[in-house]
Amino acid sequence: MSAISFGIKTTPLGLTYRQILQLWQEADAAPDIDHAWLWDHLQPMRGDLSVPVLEGWTLLAALAGQTRRLRLGLLVSNNLIRPPAVLAKIAATIDAISGGRLVLGLGAGGNLGPESAAFGLAEPTVTERIERLAETCTIVNRLWTEHEPLDFDGRHYQLRNARCEPHPVQLPRPPILIGGVGEQKLLRVAAGHADIWNVPGPPYLTVADFIRKNRVLDEHCAALHRDPAEITRSVQLTADLDHPATTRAYIAELAEAGARHIILSLPGTRASGIIEQVLDQIIEPTKV
Repeated sequence: MSAISFGIKTTPLGLTYRQILQLWQEADAAPDIDHAWLWDHLQPMRGDLSVPVLEGWTLLAALAGQTRRLRLGLLVSNNLIRPPAVLAKIAATIDAISGGRLVLGLGAGGNLGPESAAFGLAEPTVTERIERLAETCTIVNRLWTEHEPLDFDGRHYQLRNARCEPHPVQLPRPPILIGGVGEQKLLRVAAGHADIWNVPGPPYLTVADFIRKNRVLDEHCAALHRDPAEITRSVQLTADLDHPATTRAYIAELAEAGARHIILSLPGTRASGIIEQVLDQIIEPTKV
């Protein structure tokens, strides 16, 4: 268990900036919490759509300037919202603000329904979304690591004389996390580009699902002649503070199956006391 890296995820749904800042600064002061995450939705996914939601990358920039230790990112950035070169620029700026602590979480973007219609976002097919994600990974990596202006002629994105200056602080670049549940097309993109692969855990996906997908990712790595050990296996779980023993049991099973990066999604719409509870009831007993 000592090899597991623990993080928290705060959903900025009905929470103020000050509440989220309090959570992150408390986590930043806790050595057993290594990373912190936000989501990337522009409005609630269901229910009352008038509940306030802060925009993820803007909020992340503010939190990056108010924390000192945590790795930080979005779980995951929706690839359909921002063009890849713009995203590379935003992310490089936040890496600079944070002093080199950014992890770029990327997802292909799902069927967002009312959110897409409300904000005028495209809803391409699954195949096109995966193709776009692969091109984004290539563009971001090249803009972050190459110093000559970039021309890119992809199927979905075209760039002329593109630059990303300054480059990110981290060398050769910030880590890339790819999240999603697909096994064939998505995991092949992860095998080619990801430093971390993330999936939702129980009850959304079972431990058996994780084991199967983990094996498929290994197979994609073999096909691409990549060492699968280069990709950290990550799972997001709800921090069930009403049943912390259940969450601890899930973590133990996932660790046995190869997970080394656990993200605990914080419950509810309150900030007070949650970090202490997560530490006392889930993280610290799990590490014993």
